[in-house]
Amino acid sequence: QVQLVESGGGSVQPGGSLRLSCAASGHTDRIYCMGWFRQAPGKSREGVATIETGSGLTNSADSVKGRFTISQDKAKNTMYLDMNNLKPEDTAMYYCVADLTLYACYSGSWYYAQHFGFWGQGTQVTVSS
Repeated sequence: QVQLVESGGGSVQPGGSLRLSCAASGHTDRIYCMGWFRQAPGKSREGVATIETGSGLTNSADSVKGRFTISQDKAKNTMYLDMNNLKPEDTAMYYCVADLTLYACYSGSWYYAQHFGFWGQGTQVTVSS
């Protein structure tokens, strides 16, 4: 029903910046919530940020507040994650996620991976000197 394709990952030095993109296709008009999760080696998946596609309301993890910004271009069916002041602990595979329910973006539920029905293949971000 919905396909997600990430791009923009890469390797940067600490303090650097990257912009991740997620292009959605399929039944994009039915998507209510989109976001980013990440998973570092040996760690569980972590919610990074979400955005309600209708209102633009966002959530973000405390670990990225002030450094990462989630946004969308509805005309292009594309979501972005602007990452600034990157740290080695940001190194992870970053996944674009989407769901057809608004519940996935609620403040008490957005950080649970199981609430998102659609996932991209992931894009690697490596922060190292």
